[in-house]
Amino acid sequence: MDNPFIADNFEPPRCFESNHFHFRVLEEQVAEQDFEAVTSSQKRLQGIFGPSSDWPRSDLTLAQNRLSLQVHKREFDSREAFAYSVFNKAKDKCLGSIYIDPSCSANYDSEVHLWIRDDCIELDAVLYQTVIEWLADSWPFSRVAFPGRGI
Repeated sequence: MDNPFIADNFEPPRCFESNHFHFRVLEEQVAEQDFEAVTSSQKRLQGIFGPSSDWPRSDLTLAQNRLSLQVHKREFDSREAFAYSVFNKAKDKCLGSIYIDPSCSANYDSEVHLWIRDDCIELDAVLYQTVIEWLADSWPFSRVAFPGRGI
């Protein structure tokens, strides 16, 4: 690849702790917790990735979710994209996810989608601000797009 998403010498964080959240790599080990979070908020999450996305489908199964998390983990390991589970501080409840992807626009070096489950929606603005600060402090991006939020 001529223009990698991130530099070879950058080591993407595998986890992050804040005052409210614990981020960890989105992977198969959290499939059940992630599935419960997604399905609890399925209706509101439709369209989060834009009008052409059908995620999360109303007929999403745990097996399909598990396969999706395997893809996210492969993307992380190959440095193509970076997805994180958002947990509460006690690390016993999945609150949502964060997806850090290469930007489709030359005006940005990454685009970030994030969501939080319906029963914790009051933390949405806190999560958004936490992600903005985390990206600024811990990632090599200078121009981050937040489709549906910042742009």
